[in-house]
Amino acid sequence: MSRFAFQTHRLSYSSVSHLFLKKKTCVSLCKRRCCHNNSGFALRGIHMDVTTSSKVRKLSQPQHLLDTVQIFIFDCDGVIWKGDSLIAGAKELITQLKDLGKRVYFITNNSTKSRASYLKKFRSLGLDNVDAEEILSSSYAAAAYLTSIHFQSKGKKVYVIGEKGIEEELEKHHIAYLGGESDKDKVPDMRPGGKVVQDSQVGAVVVGFDRYINYYKIQYAQLCLSQNSECLFIATNLDSVTHLTDAQEWAGNGAMVGAIRGCTQKEPIVVGKPSPLLINDVIQKHQLEPYQICMVGDRLDTDVLFGKNNGLQTVLSLSGVTTIEKVLSDKNKILPDYYIQSIADLLSKNI
Repeated sequence: MSRFAFQTHRLSYSSVSHLFLKKKTCVSLCKRRCCHNNSGFALRGIHMDVTTSSKVRKLSQPQHLLDTVQIFIFDCDGVIWKGDSLIAGAKELITQLKDLGKRVYFITNNSTKSRASYLKKFRSLGLDNVDAEEILSSSYAAAAYLTSIHFQSKGKKVYVIGEKGIEEELEKHHIAYLGGESDKDKVPDMRPGGKVVQDSQVGAVVVGFDRYINYYKIQYAQLCLSQNSECLFIATNLDSVTHLTDAQEWAGNGAMVGAIRGCTQKEPIVVGKPSPLLINDVIQKHQLEPYQICMVGDRLDTDVLFGKNNGLQTVLSLSGVTTIEKVLSDKNKILPDYYIQSIADLLSKNI
């Protein structure tokens, strides 16, 4: 898997501001010619969206995206489902996009499931038109990253803070590991002279979401990263909160990563969103330009940033953790191209 990133290009506001003396204008450089309705227009090589009342537009005409996008990438938690509840319109939209010949991928920072396990969840929610190869999980990203650096050939092991999803993906990639679910009930010996003894062959610590994280796991990871030469610190994601149920937000993997970062003073390699690792794989596979891909998600700091950093079109769904007030706040610097209330707003009424 390639480890390069596409850069988002911007044209300075001052270079075209004389065209819009009385309007707030968002100007982004792109590689296409495009057509717009009365709220925007196009010059050769420059995509310009003009708005007089807000920083970002509500998507009112999904046909524009359908005309320019070949691949749609959807976040799962907060966009396709919340907890164990399917968000209205999800199945219909997936069917519609595939009938139009569009490619669809699902990307999630939740590492508790492997792609095979995620497929079972899609099926349980009635989404029988999804294939395992279309699911890009952060557990898969961790195993794929280790494979890309030829970790298997080094004879090293992975210590896992996380759940079954990471273990299953490591097994599929033939990567030796320890920890994970087998350490969920372990308690370190903290009597006088007591200590935890770590395996010196651990060459990477992978930290994913772990509902059974404990002090033993934290100490074991700390010892590996502090004492094992060139041991890698890999995080599946840095999400602050997650959707375990549809009743409330729950502390996310940022809490687990923060514990290891705090005791080692090391920064992790992040393989999930907004890292470019997964999108690079998709771009190379389909030989497309980044602007022909659209990222649809519910988080500004992962989904939208993931899209912006890699030159994708971006749509923020307000069905998850982000409110419109946060989007329009002066403190927010991460702006999607469009926002929608939910995935149902992407359904084309012209079909």
